[in-house]
Amino acid sequence: MKQDKFLTGILVGIGALIALALALFFLRQDQRDYLPDDSPEGAVHNYVLATLNRDYEKAYGYLADLNDKPTYEEFRQSFLNGSITPETGGLDVGAAEIYNDEATVTVTIYYSYNDPFSPQTGYPDTALLVKQNGAWKISKMPGNFWDWSWYTE
Repeated sequence: MKQDKFLTGILVGIGALIALALALFFLRQDQRDYLPDDSPEGAVHNYVLATLNRDYEKAYGYLADLNDKPTYEEFRQSFLNGSITPETGGLDVGAAEIYNDEATVTVTIYYSYNDPFSPQTGYPDTALLVKQNGAWKISKMPGNFWDWSWYTE
């Protein structure tokens, strides 16, 4: 009889842990919100978030108006044809350094691997921005969020 109560207690404990894990999973959905555009960090964050949300029109609005800027259709096609795959990694936006109308933003790009035992590896890099008409615009982004053919002849 004692063993039945002990086994029942273990099963109830396991059930409670499963219920807690499910509740946390559904209640803690990843809430990603856009930030104000008045800083270089905000522009980089919003560009990345727009690409992850597949809101290519909004993301395209964060590109600088410089020579050899891709057309909207070229920009969109880079994502649709798989040249750019933002969902295969992650990105942390760091601090910005502003030099008059130019800025650099430190970003760390994380790449995920196909097996569950490999650690996620982060590589530091830099995003370049210019201030145009009072707004910060991106002229270069690293990694899976940028096509290297943009802004090149």
